[in-house]
Amino acid sequence: MAHVSLPHDAKAGPTKPEVRAVLLQKLALGPTDHFVEVGSCTGAVTIEAARRADRVTALERKPERLETTRQNLAANDVDGDVDLRHAEAPEGLPEDADTLFLGGSRNYEAVLDHAVEAGIDRVVMNVSRLEVAGAATEAFRDRGLLEAVLQFQVSHGYELAGATSFDSENPVYMLVGGTDTVATDGGEKATGTEREDADGSQR
Repeated sequence: MAHVSLPHDAKAGPTKPEVRAVLLQKLALGPTDHFVEVGSCTGAVTIEAARRADRVTALERKPERLETTRQNLAANDVDGDVDLRHAEAPEGLPEDADTLFLGGSRNYEAVLDHAVEAGIDRVVMNVSRLEVAGAATEAFRDRGLLEAVLQFQVSHGYELAGATSFDSENPVYMLVGGTDTVATDGGEKATGTEREDADGSQR
């Protein structure tokens, strides 16, 4: 994985390199893909995606963070097709995305509805809070998007009294799926807006 330089700070913290490594494996971006990111922040994921996908559309609701994304893209000499949009999802989401990443939980249910309606092949969401992870898992499952749920934690070693000890990062929950996968519970995947509740009624 090529180095990503982030000289400009968004005061929200980038997605950590180890988390990005797992994320990129799950996104499985190809050279013809249109990748969409909700919440670009520092631009760490935007940069990685621009190096792999044909097109990138990155949404950010805070203008100062969008400018940080822009500056960090320039600092990494990213010259791919990147469209930065000042918008709060689901507003501003394109209709022709192949892959979607949600870097936060704001309005995530409406974003997932868009993913179903647009038929997005691959959807990944990172969550840091347990309660949100549980609710988001149900939201993925209800829409027939859920393939897998991961929970992982990275620890970094440091020297302590001539030996090595570790500092632990906060756990990350990663929800993985899309409209081209079948839910892990064996349920049928959603098609368009025709989703059914457990009682058989449509919503």
